[in-house]
Amino acid sequence: QVQLVESGGDLVQPGGSLRLSCAASGFTLGLEVPAIAWFRQAPGNEREGVSCISALDSTNYLDSVKGRFTISRDNAKNTVYLQMNSLKPEDTAVYYCAADPGGISCGLEFSSYDYWGQGTQVTVSS
Repeated sequence: QVQLVESGGDLVQPGGSLRLSCAASGFTLGLEVPAIAWFRQAPGNEREGVSCISALDSTNYLDSVKGRFTISRDNAKNTVYLQMNSLKPEDTAVYYCAADPGGISCGLEFSSYDYWGQGTQVTVSS
């Protein structure tokens, strides 16, 4: 049974930093390395893809976060991280991680991902 658990969301001032974590379980160790993506959804907005990392460690980013956010993975811990720097109020949202078991490559399309976590709240405000 695949499970994704996000953590690290918090209230932070503009210009601050946060690191989100997505712990994945249920994938066949050594056989399945999923692509993992981060999505976010602010009130009244559609869910949008923020960043993803493939099984081969290629990455993609939403234009508005390029240069500020960095995605990485630690396969030994089955965890993917999203380092978020220079945060802006418009980054405020619930952040979700999602997994694509067949993730040789990755994209930021909602429909590409089969498994989802419950989300973690990020609030950027003074």
